[in-house]
Amino acid sequence: MRYILGKIEDIICAICLIVMTALTFANVIARYVFSASFSFSEEITTYLFVLLSLIGSAAAARRKAHLGFTAILDLLPAGLKRAIQTMSYALATFFSAALFWYGISMVQSQIRHGQVTAGMQWPEWIFGAFVPIGAFFITIEFLFMFIDTVSGKEGDAK
Repeated sequence: MRYILGKIEDIICAICLIVMTALTFANVIARYVFSASFSFSEEITTYLFVLLSLIGSAAAARRKAHLGFTAILDLLPAGLKRAIQTMSYALATFFSAALFWYGISMVQSQIRHGQVTAGMQWPEWIFGAFVPIGAFFITIEFLFMFIDTVSGKEGDAK
C-alpha cells in the first residue's frame, strides 16, 4: 500500500512539473514570437503549484525529508526522543487531517455558490479539490510515520 501510494505521489508530482514547465515555456515563446500570451497559463500553473506543493509535502514526509531542527532531539535519550517524535507525528497527522476536512468544506462551498475561476471561468471546485486531495496524501503519510514510531518500526519507509 505504501509503495503504491508513493508511486501515485511521484507520478502526480511529475505530471504537475511537466505540465507547468511546458505551459510556461509555451507561454513565453508565444509572448516573444507572436506578441500574445495564453490567458489561462498563469491560472493553471498557480493551481498546479498548489497541488505540487501538497503532494510534494506528502512525498517529503514519506522520505522523512521535512525540514527539522534535530540538534537537541539527537542529544535526548532514545525513549524521550521516541515520545517527542510520536507527539510530533500525531500533531502533523491531526493538522493535515484538519486541512483535509476544511478542504472538503471549501470545495462544498465552492460548488454550492457556483464559484468560477477568474480567467477561464471554470468551476472553482475543480482546482479547489487539489487541497483535500493533497491533504489526504499528507495525512496518510504522517499516519504511517506515527504508526511506525508507536510500533517501534522507525526504519526506512520508502
